[in-house]
Amino acid sequence: MIHKTAAFLGASLLALATPALADDHAHDETTDTLQSAEAGGSALPTISFGEWGFDPAYLATDIKPGDDFNAYANKKWIDANPLPPEFSRIGAFVLLGEKSTADVKALVDEFAAKDAAALSADQKRILDTYKTFLDTDAIEAAGLAPAYPYLTRIYGATSLDKLAELWATPGFASPVGGFVTIDAKQPDRQIASISFGGLGLPDRDYYLDTTEKGREIQAKYKAYLTFLLGEGGYRDPAAAAESVYAFEETIAREVAWDRTVRRNRDLTYNLLSADDLAAISGKVPVAAMLAQIGVEKSPGFIVSLMPPTPEEIAANKLDAATLAKIGTGLPGMLALLGETAPATLQAWMAKEFLSAHAPVLPKRFDDARFAFYNQTLQGTPAQRPRWKRAIAETEGLIGELVGKEYVARYFPPQSKAAMDELVANLRLALGESINEITWMSEPTKAEARAKLASFDPKIGYRSNLETYEGLAITAGDPIANRMAASAWARADNVAKLGAPVDRTEWGMLPQTVNAYYNSVKNEIVFPAGILQQPFFALTNDIAVNYGGIGAVIGHEIGHGFDDQGSKSDATGALRNWWTDTDRVAFDKLGDALVAQYNAFCPFDDGKTCVNGRFTLGENIGDVGGLSMAYRAYKIATKGKEVPVIDGLTGDQRFFLAWAQVWRSTQRDENYRNRLRTDPHAPEEYRVNGVVRQLDEWYEAFGVKPGDAMYLPPEKRVRIW
Repeated sequence: MIHKTAAFLGASLLALATPALADDHAHDETTDTLQSAEAGGSALPTISFGEWGFDPAYLATDIKPGDDFNAYANKKWIDANPLPPEFSRIGAFVLLGEKSTADVKALVDEFAAKDAAALSADQKRILDTYKTFLDTDAIEAAGLAPAYPYLTRIYGATSLDKLAELWATPGFASPVGGFVTIDAKQPDRQIASISFGGLGLPDRDYYLDTTEKGREIQAKYKAYLTFLLGEGGYRDPAAAAESVYAFEETIAREVAWDRTVRRNRDLTYNLLSADDLAAISGKVPVAAMLAQIGVEKSPGFIVSLMPPTPEEIAANKLDAATLAKIGTGLPGMLALLGETAPATLQAWMAKEFLSAHAPVLPKRFDDARFAFYNQTLQGTPAQRPRWKRAIAETEGLIGELVGKEYVARYFPPQSKAAMDELVANLRLALGESINEITWMSEPTKAEARAKLASFDPKIGYRSNLETYEGLAITAGDPIANRMAASAWARADNVAKLGAPVDRTEWGMLPQTVNAYYNSVKNEIVFPAGILQQPFFALTNDIAVNYGGIGAVIGHEIGHGFDDQGSKSDATGALRNWWTDTDRVAFDKLGDALVAQYNAFCPFDDGKTCVNGRFTLGENIGDVGGLSMAYRAYKIATKGKEVPVIDGLTGDQRFFLAWAQVWRSTQRDENYRNRLRTDPHAPEEYRVNGVVRQLDEWYEAFGVKPGDAMYLPPEKRVRIW
């Protein structure tokens, strides 16, 4: 199949000449309406958190909690707050992210109000990055001129060797590349990892979709490619777009893996030697690329996607249906690159460059990208205000400089102290749960306790925030700033090879509204940005803090014990520390959860459903996290009087806090996109699919047989 497709690709470009870069077109079609919207953006909904962290005025008392708990807690707010046009979804989580963005803007505005001489060098870099992205008049006046040097290099790469040289150059899109990461099986060392991409649509399934809607999206994507390649100078941009699409479709059909299978860490750790890598490189000069990147002396090369061996097929019990979802992986990708006409690969690189930099190119590029990726795929009617995007741009390039300013202003030390206590109680709760569970044997429990004891919690921000030494920001040249940041990031990453693992490094910025678990470091990380309402506040009722941030802490701890995180031991090493019997029992519980979530079908009369297998890790995190948080709440209030507030018991307030975190509404297009690409279940199922597993929820709200959400006790899944 690869040979036939490659031959087609080569033939399809015979009529295409290398594009000549002409003078930029003068496009002045701006509208007062759009400019006005860009200046301020939509009026945002607000959420009241009442006097103790949840406003009972939002309760839909006409809905029984046992019929639809999410609606009981959230429907009144959702109904009263239609989606503003700049959002594909909105809710408590998103609004906190908007607050973080506004808080950062307040800092940037202060810098802008100062005399330049009064700014520190870092503050000047922040302000220059922000203002450069914000200056759309300058971007429009420059046209495509800032992109010409890079497009010229792409069009000059007329052979596979020359293309590979660009693929190894920071700032240029590459269908295959290398970077330094922690070795999952030896987490005390750093090693090169080889990966590939190449798809312009969000997932391989978009290329395989034969429905009317799928065909419509494919057609609009081809139209977007045609626009980009026409602007890039192609005489027949539609033909070039077809060849690029055919190249990507081949990756989707033959090379890429289904997202669900790709979650299996036992299949995605493949350690190759330099000789092994050379044996699958084919015509692609992989060794030269790795040398140019600077990782050729790596002690080995981790490849995530390799065809499974017969032993792996047997060990992972891969049936024919699963094997059909596994593509040829890196060997297939390298073969495809070697057989694809260089002109096709040039066109692919050109469209990648123009699309990636569309926000800092003339407005027609920005509009075209928004029209496809935001309007078509997510249903979002209006672009975000430019200032918000300028904040995101600044955080993307020099985010820890921004984070340093953010935590100095917005993160009180008392919040960290309160979080330390919450984390300690969550760890106690999981320890008690491990002791009590009956499906796990003592040898496996001992390993689980060791892993729990070695968890490394990180709260707020790291003390040694990045300074980006050597990264120069050029006022007035946003593409140059992006390319410089890419080169700096590459050098910073490659410098880790052979160096001790830096356990202080974070994967999120302090101002980020999110949290994560990192299996190779066995760490849980909670940035300052998330330590606010609805998750946490020093003024909240204790039940609300445990049902909010406490459950989030439990969720992240739970990732260390989900279907994939549980494959790493106390040191972070990818190693089976389970007895066979215990693993079978654990997987059986997971399978029950998969079946429940597979039955959540929000669209097409029950035909478009949640993928319970794909979302299993997050669902285990949610169910285990809320269970841990409830137990920790009881530890924290043991021996204390828990009052009834506004007619709600402590247990009721705990579960309402969890529901409030996921208060959300979204557009159908975005919903469908996330069902395909997001490993998290939709928000309503993160509420209803979780609380119905806990006996305590039934008791708190008097849920009985006959209620829509009722599950018989024997069908409730309680893993941790």
